[in-house]
Amino acid sequence: MSDGRDQPRSEREPGQGRQRIDKWLFFARLRKSRTLAAKSVEQGDVTINGQPIRQPSFNVKPGDTVVLSLDRHDLVVKVLLPGVRRGPFEEARTLYEDLTPPAPARDERRLFEQVTRERGTGRPTKRERRETDALRGRFDPPDE
Repeated sequence: MSDGRDQPRSEREPGQGRQRIDKWLFFARLRKSRTLAAKSVEQGDVTINGQPIRQPSFNVKPGDTVVLSLDRHDLVVKVLLPGVRRGPFEEARTLYEDLTPPAPARDERRLFEQVTRERGTGRPTKRERRETDALRGRFDPPDE
């Protein structure tokens, strides 16, 4: 009778095909280090199948949808395989399918971009302030 020691580890474990989220993010090259991946999870930047995860030991399996909140956008990926090592980008790219929606066209400005001035334009001139005030009805031009 075999106790399972002669079988490969992946065949012995009941969680076959599962991997810790911090390791998977590192192997998939979505984070630069495993430490940064663990910190992202602890800070609540990772959501798996619509549920926020705060434990780096949480296991992901093929078919799970992972949402990783980055500085300026969210990355949505579907887990295809657990990672074995942190290999080159081409190898890491086989671990997931990118489901991130395309970025909006450059002509479509976001709300934040609409209320901010273009870099380098500075403060409004006196003429621009007068025009703005006239549009708001604050000051009427002097009658002559």
